[in-house]
Amino acid sequence: MSDCVEQVWSVYLIRNNRNALYCGVTNNIERRFKQHQDGKGAKALKGKGPLVLEWTMKFDSKSLAMKAEYFIKQLAKTKKELLVESKASLGLDEHHSLIFTVRR
Repeated sequence: MSDCVEQVWSVYLIRNNRNALYCGVTNNIERRFKQHQDGKGAKALKGKGPLVLEWTMKFDSKSLAMKAEYFIKQLAKTKKELLVESKASLGLDEHHSLIFTVRR
């Protein structure tokens, strides 16, 4: 019999040598970042090192993390930079929809 263990999922932003931000999702951020650094991750990052893990956010479910990843990928780079600079955050509204909030 196996124990049911809830996994924590993370959405992350990685900056490449061209200053582009790549967004991904994983249940093990350290392992996934190492894969990217070793050229075994996304094709979009291969040969574009050094890579810098700029931002992460944890989620309680894979489904919500994947929704957040999609949401972030739709943002303009300027808004992604606000996340990296901790000048903005992601949250959930009363309908459990993701919202982008700029900090004042």
